[in-house]
Amino acid sequence: MVSGPIADAHLLVAKSDTAETDRDSSDGSTEPARWRTDDGADTVTTVETIDDALERVTDGLIDCVVTGRTLVDGSGLELLEAIRERDATLPVVLAPVDGDESLASEAITAGVTEYVAADRSPEERGRAIERAIETGRRRRRRRSRARGFTAVFEDSETQSWLLEPDARVRRANEVALEAIDATGTDVVGRPFLDVSPWHESDDERATLRKALETAANGSVVRRELPWTASGETDGSEDVSAEIGRTDSDRSRTLSVTIRPVRDETGTVTSVLVRAEDVTERAGLEQELRESEELHRVTLNNMTDTVLVTDDDGEFTYVCPNVHFIFGYDDDEIHEMGTIDELLGAELFDREELAEGGVLTNIECTATDEAGREHTLLVNVREVSIQDGKTLYSCRDVTERKRRDEALTALHRTTRRLLYAETDREIVDLVVGDATDVLALEASGIYRFDPENNVLQPAAHSSGMAELHGPLSAERVGDENVLGAVFLEGESRFFEDITDAAAFSNPTTDVRSAAFVPLGDHGVFVVGSSSPDEFDDASRELTDLLAATTEAALDRVERERTLRERDRELKRRNRQLTRLNRINELIREIDAALVQAETREEIEQAVCDRLTAADRFSVAWIGASDDGGDHLEVRAYGGPRRGREYLDSVSLSLSGDATEPAVRTATHREVTVVSNVVDGLRDERWRGEALAAEYQSVLGVPLSYDEFTYGVLTVYADRPDAFDDVTRSVFDELGETIASAIAAVERKSALLSDSSNRLEFAVRDESSVFTRLAERADCTLWFDGGVRQHDDGATVFASVEGASATDVVAAAADLVAVEDAQVVDGGPSPADDDDRTGGTVRLVLSRPFFALRLADHGIVLRRLVATPSLARIVVDVPSSVDARESADIVSSEFEDVDLRSKQTVDRTMRADGRADLLDTLTDRQLEVVQLAYYGGYFESPRARSGEDVAETLEISPAAFYQHVRTAQRKLFEALFDGTAHVLDDEVGLNSEP
Repeated sequence: MVSGPIADAHLLVAKSDTAETDRDSSDGSTEPARWRTDDGADTVTTVETIDDALERVTDGLIDCVVTGRTLVDGSGLELLEAIRERDATLPVVLAPVDGDESLASEAITAGVTEYVAADRSPEERGRAIERAIETGRRRRRRRSRARGFTAVFEDSETQSWLLEPDARVRRANEVALEAIDATGTDVVGRPFLDVSPWHESDDERATLRKALETAANGSVVRRELPWTASGETDGSEDVSAEIGRTDSDRSRTLSVTIRPVRDETGTVTSVLVRAEDVTERAGLEQELRESEELHRVTLNNMTDTVLVTDDDGEFTYVCPNVHFIFGYDDDEIHEMGTIDELLGAELFDREELAEGGVLTNIECTATDEAGREHTLLVNVREVSIQDGKTLYSCRDVTERKRRDEALTALHRTTRRLLYAETDREIVDLVVGDATDVLALEASGIYRFDPENNVLQPAAHSSGMAELHGPLSAERVGDENVLGAVFLEGESRFFEDITDAAAFSNPTTDVRSAAFVPLGDHGVFVVGSSSPDEFDDASRELTDLLAATTEAALDRVERERTLRERDRELKRRNRQLTRLNRINELIREIDAALVQAETREEIEQAVCDRLTAADRFSVAWIGASDDGGDHLEVRAYGGPRRGREYLDSVSLSLSGDATEPAVRTATHREVTVVSNVVDGLRDERWRGEALAAEYQSVLGVPLSYDEFTYGVLTVYADRPDAFDDVTRSVFDELGETIASAIAAVERKSALLSDSSNRLEFAVRDESSVFTRLAERADCTLWFDGGVRQHDDGATVFASVEGASATDVVAAAADLVAVEDAQVVDGGPSPADDDDRTGGTVRLVLSRPFFALRLADHGIVLRRLVATPSLARIVVDVPSSVDARESADIVSSEFEDVDLRSKQTVDRTMRADGRADLLDTLTDRQLEVVQLAYYGGYFESPRARSGEDVAETLEISPAAFYQHVRTAQRKLFEALFDGTAHVLDDEVGLNSEP
């Protein structure tokens, strides 16, 4: 018996009984081969014809065919050829009884597997059949592998290259050739790196080179490489679709596998490169990776935490971000055991969850690892995820809830601020509510003091006092945080205040701190004993509370300003009303002054107007008596009790009386008593005034051109009746009244038939005439003729004891003399050429005392000045108080003595002289005066008309015209009887 492949083989034996008969080998002759079923094969089938053999072979159950040389219907070679046409791998053993080399050669050519003579021993025949079966099996395996390789190599979805170990192309399938747009002859024998789809990319070439080397050494290499497909189509695609395709549409991903191909000895004989398009799969994998990454990042970074439990509440899944809320990691959460340990028992109704499948927005509280309490909103849902049955989605709403509570508190504070009326109320309210709004224990407000340029503590909470102590004032500047925040207008937040020199107290327990400006009002300060308490939400709330505080302070300030403006407007309206009444009063008084003819009428009209329509209680005008030691009432307006009051108080000017009228007369300035009650027991007159129901008093001097005509005193029945405006108006009214009195006295002086002539001796070195006389060492005198003009006055003065030229030279340095000219040089002495005497024309600047005297009705009649003394003679109308006139003259000079006083009657001749002078204009009078004093009318003429005209700076024609006009007026007055030539008045021709 044989073993090996034959043991499991199914043999087909083809033989001819006639051609190949059994023989007895005892005689030593050749006997036919005997094939027995016990030769070792599992099954032996015997046939005699070619057709039967082929039929059996076709069934596919035959492992090996054994045939003799001849069969019934043919030969063994014919059977061999027929089998080979059908199956090139089926082993065929030719075992002829009478074979030869020729038969063996033909058999081999026909593809016989084994050739063995039938007379060989059974062992030899067995080994031959065994070899044939093994060869057949090997061939079938190779064919099978070849077919499999071909099937794989020619896969229509995969690019395939068969390479030599040195990476030269041995073969490429159609898909690979189409990918590079080449034919087999284009690539066979060329290096794969030069013809592959990645031959243009250095990176891919390097990757492939390393992979090919690895595969040639016996290892399988897998790589994914990008590839841009060719834009050509095979005609089956829509061309229009290809036109719109972009490069990204043709960009593909290929999975490249490079594996070695070995022979029976294990030697690498070739390398197979396969590139499969995995673009869709790679895209899906990329999307999956991105989705997984997104899921991972989302779970790790989202603030919501997801937990999954089984039916017993034990955790089956814990979100990686669980520490965001609870502070524990997922392992620590698992160690808790059940969800009840984390969220508490009885979080929800199980039956309700079973009914609805989901429960949302369940609010609960949980404590984290650090012991802090969190408010959570939990959504619960039934799920089926592996072993998990219940999913919990937890959202931390602690900050949101606190923010909501803070906003509610802020809203409440804002409503309360709407009704706050003072700064104090606002700062106290804000500091008190800051703890509820911001959940911080320390707060305070500094207010800016613009007068001292400091920030003053205005209010602080008890927590601030405990943590920091008393707040101190801080100067505005960059050297401290408070001042810098106020100046810059920008908020500052500190995680730990000890890192900044912010407070003046170095021992403060405040850590977290915020400084927020309140506009121009100051700075809001808030803090906590814990560091890093200000997150974005608390910073926003702090700024919002400060902005609300600033708005409230702005509102109060605006309202205060509006109230002040309203009060000021009312005050001004009252003032305007009073001013209108005063203006109406002044107009009435002015009208009365214009109509009055005498001083008495003026004074009485003023008193009557002031007390009319209950404007003031009492008004009276007083003046000093002849002795000058007592005020006399000249005019009075008001009820009788006012006179009784005047009788009850002292009006003495020589004592220490303090009644307002006396003080005004003494000091010659306005006196105002706003409230009579002030100092009631210090001055007796106040009690009398209060008894008469007078509560405020105003005294005004009646002064004009430094001359006082008395005192106007007004009493009112209310305090503060005389404000600054009223005082100013009455001050001007006093001057107006005095001017009116002076005007009527001037008029009275012109109409009076008599006057008082006063002669004064003046020792005043500042007098212009005294200074001229002293400088020129002469005597100057003139008869009172003064021509007034805009710049001053012009006088003609006679000179004795010196030349007129010396006087003009002396006048050149005097500021009071605008111009000086020699009019008449004086007589020429017989013995020499020196001249003394003469006349000068002096132009004097304002103020000239003669003009000021004339304003009060006082006429300058003569002035004689020597180097040491000046004599002045004036005429005062009888209606004017001579003592007051003397005071006027005394006020003009420093040292004045009244030498004489006499009464002078005005005659018709004097009146005629005045009338004659009134007919001449100022220019005509000046021309004829200069002509007269210059000797023009003497015979022979001392000066010609041309000389006088030159002195006057006018043309000779103008001079002659003025002279003729003056002469004509003089003769008209003479011959028409309207005037008389005047002689020198009595006493004026006498020498000084």
